[in-house]
Amino acid sequence: MDFDLTEDQRMIRDAARRMTEETLTPLLAREPQDQPLSKAAMQEVYGYLSDFGITAMRLPAEQGGSGMTMVDYGLIMEQLPPVIGLSLISHDGSTTRISTGATPELRAAHVPDLIAGRKIACTATSEANAGSNSNAISTRLEQDRGMLRITGRKMWITNASVADVFVVTCTSGVDERGKPRNHRVLVERNTPGVEVTEIPLTGLRQGHLSEVSLDGVEVPEGNAIGEPGDAGRFMTLVWNGNRPLLGLSALSIARRAFDMAREHCGTRQQFGRLLSQMQLIQQDLSEIETLIESGRLLCLSALHAMDRDRRANGTSAMAKKFATANANRAIDLAMQLHGALGITTELGIEQMWRDARIFQVPDGTMGILSLIHGRELTSKAAF
Repeated sequence: MDFDLTEDQRMIRDAARRMTEETLTPLLAREPQDQPLSKAAMQEVYGYLSDFGITAMRLPAEQGGSGMTMVDYGLIMEQLPPVIGLSLISHDGSTTRISTGATPELRAAHVPDLIAGRKIACTATSEANAGSNSNAISTRLEQDRGMLRITGRKMWITNASVADVFVVTCTSGVDERGKPRNHRVLVERNTPGVEVTEIPLTGLRQGHLSEVSLDGVEVPEGNAIGEPGDAGRFMTLVWNGNRPLLGLSALSIARRAFDMAREHCGTRQQFGRLLSQMQLIQQDLSEIETLIESGRLLCLSALHAMDRDRRANGTSAMAKKFATANANRAIDLAMQLHGALGITTELGIEQMWRDARIFQVPDGTMGILSLIHGRELTSKAAF
């Protein structure tokens, strides 16, 4: 395998870094640091993302997408501020879900605006009793006189409070084999009966995680996406791509913590010499970079497998589990190398630790990821 980036990949990576340094980071800095970004700020963010051509990374160019590879996506994700990266993953995945299976009329009504950044999308799947177990979804779908009526409550939905359209996963019961008949339905934010409540987070506090209540929400039959029962398959396809991307985003935080720790150890003196001259300090610095680089390579390997149309269920799960665990361990070590300074809010590494911890939850917790990987290894489902 050739680990060298192509010239195009280097250009994409460097351009994404410049966008972050020149536009996205200053935008985040001017907003309150401990509360979700306003809708106006998010629309500005998506204007930049659209101009860069990454609001629909997984759509082919002939459908208005970027036409880039998943590895390209990963290289870009490493450069984006993590709070924006997490939002983009939700938006891009939701745009893919809408474009795959929606009627031409529904696509024409929404996908061009989603690609242009004029609208923001999210997917509402998780519920209080249906987080990792999507087959336990209880949000009901009923059909009545050409309309679809949705009733239920969704939890922990990324982007919901700033989204214009939701892809809602709901159920109409079970099929003849007893399997859940889950559906994908597009619901616009301003539809009567939709209520969104922001959920405070321990990290990524400028981001958006919400509870969504759907109280007898009615939409036209044409808002149905795909076929009854296909929701799970499309969720898995999107999740397989999301997981290594989330891992890379977490590792980008760890990389910043590592850079700070290395600089600190090169200037801070104890016992008459620099910290960087001490054996245990060098051991910790070596451990941090090893954690980051090994996690990164596994994530890029999973994305490379998807680019080659290989089955990536186990590889993707393994990559996210390993990378996010490594990121948290690396940041913890960086905090320790700063001593008392590392646990102050002044330095900011404690904020990095809280931000990175968030990435261990979306699209599969650590235990569920192990079970997915184990199922691939043994061909036996443990759940």
